[in-house]
Amino acid sequence: MKNIFIAAMMLMTVMGVNAQEKKPWINNVKLSGYGMVQYQASNQEGAEKNSFNLRMLRLSLDGRILDDFYWKAQIQFNGNTSTLGSSPRVVDLFAEWQKYEFLRVKAGQFKRPFTFENPMHPVDQGFMSYSQNVTKLAGFSDRAGGHASNGRDIGVQVQGDFLKNANGRNLVHYQVGVFNGQGINVADVDQRKDVIGGVWVMPVPGMRIGAFGWEGTYARGIWTEDGAKQIGVRSLPQHRYAFSGEYKANDWTFRTEYIHSTGEAFAKSLNNTNDASSKNSVVNEALGNKADGFYALAIAPVVKNKVHVKARYDLYRPKAEWTSSKTQYELGADYLFHKNFQINVEYARVNDRSLATSHNYNVFDVEVDFRF
Repeated sequence: MKNIFIAAMMLMTVMGVNAQEKKPWINNVKLSGYGMVQYQASNQEGAEKNSFNLRMLRLSLDGRILDDFYWKAQIQFNGNTSTLGSSPRVVDLFAEWQKYEFLRVKAGQFKRPFTFENPMHPVDQGFMSYSQNVTKLAGFSDRAGGHASNGRDIGVQVQGDFLKNANGRNLVHYQVGVFNGQGINVADVDQRKDVIGGVWVMPVPGMRIGAFGWEGTYARGIWTEDGAKQIGVRSLPQHRYAFSGEYKANDWTFRTEYIHSTGEAFAKSLNNTNDASSKNSVVNEALGNKADGFYALAIAPVVKNKVHVKARYDLYRPKAEWTSSKTQYELGADYLFHKNFQINVEYARVNDRSLATSHNYNVFDVEVDFRF
């Protein structure tokens, strides 16, 4: 027994030495995350609110496999557990082959390659929420009726940067992916895939000008219509495009994006896969088949990397008509106690023409954001 014990100890010692000499196949693993705590008040007639909210908590684990692959898993917590929209859920789970700068391949669940703002960190995008057109037309709480998916879907994507200038800086970026079209954590329904992609040029440091396209469908299977159960698949085609521009340098940020969508929407949004009414496949005829939106923003440093003031014009037209438009005129400021801890204050004057009365109201928002 003693000899066996000594042999085992010697084997473990040799294995330990080999492990130190040879790089682990999984490495650089790190745990990170962030939280967002909010106070928001609104005096919208008939829908007044004044509440503290736990807006979001995310935990992520990422690292590398061998030398060429990057992987990430991220979970979000922000409410009760009964619905797809607010229950703890997986938001990211993917691996990406990164051997070449001009060709990277990503597979799993991740951000759709549509608009500049969609893939931005919720804290870094700068305001109390993503712009209305990105929220409704890039897969957050999508106009078509999809569940809250944080701009993500399941699929495969290729992307890369190329055409270096004399200083070695890439001038062109491209990205294109094939996705289920149903949002996060949901399998394909109609066996038809969404194709989404974009390309942008970077003529000077800090500037990028891009265009994006989206061709796909949003579908539902078994549904109830006119009181009778229907069996089959109803697919609603979605055709979208966006034009984007951004300049970010010396702690200044200017960004603007226009999005246009053609495609019908379901009358009821999917909130809970166990809720029969959420599977209702009746089309919202009153909404029509067109929508668009535009925003323009500026973030200016008062004290570089410490204090900023900001403004945003945010317009969304769910019917692509002015009679349905909702416009937010926003002013705000932030203070960074540390790069990982900040406070944001914002005021918005809202004009919502879809409301029967009292089109104008005010929103006041304060957020505390931290990262680790």
